[in-house]
Amino acid sequence: MNRREVIKNVALILGGTFSAPTLMAMNHWEQGIKANTSIAAFSLTETQRKIVAEIAELIIPQTDTPGEASPGAKDVGVPAFIEMMLKDCYAQAEHLSFVEGLTSIEQAKFLDMNQSERHGVLKYLEQETKAEMKARQMKQTKMGDNDDHEDIKKAPKGLPFWRLIKELTLLGYFTSEAGIKASFEYVQIPGKVENIKLKPNQKSYAY
Repeated sequence: MNRREVIKNVALILGGTFSAPTLMAMNHWEQGIKANTSIAAFSLTETQRKIVAEIAELIIPQTDTPGEASPGAKDVGVPAFIEMMLKDCYAQAEHLSFVEGLTSIEQAKFLDMNQSERHGVLKYLEQETKAEMKARQMKQTKMGDNDDHEDIKKAPKGLPFWRLIKELTLLGYFTSEAGIKASFEYVQIPGKVENIKLKPNQKSYAY
């Protein structure tokens, strides 16, 4: 399975599509183009990197179920992938929104929370982000309101932190070799094409 096919599968996991900023970032990534050359470099503190790693691991945790063990987000290098993608492939608006969201979580002492409390924070972020994305969509689709359109042009707002980290965690995991092997039965040289019935808990095939 090539990277484009994997990306399609990840898009389905996210509900059918990636956000426009992430699609643009993926294009920069594939072409080896840096999105930003004239602004201050995007960077995270060590504490922020730890928070990103813990959130990514909560999204895709390591499993050790007998017969179904699979690596988590941290095992396949997703945290470093997230920082690299943001730094090289996203615009400044996403830099600002990501750091803003991350700073808020840091101030809430996320690393001091237990597992249940951390899950609660992520559920809250999910609900808050859904509401924000819905409000943005409604505002951007209003017709005949020049004031609204001027506001959008003057103050472009980056994709919310939670949407960014969720998209990048899934993208990073399912474009890694370990992530693909953990999620699909890989067949390097397939034989004839034929319909088969998957057994319970059997992985799909990737060629």
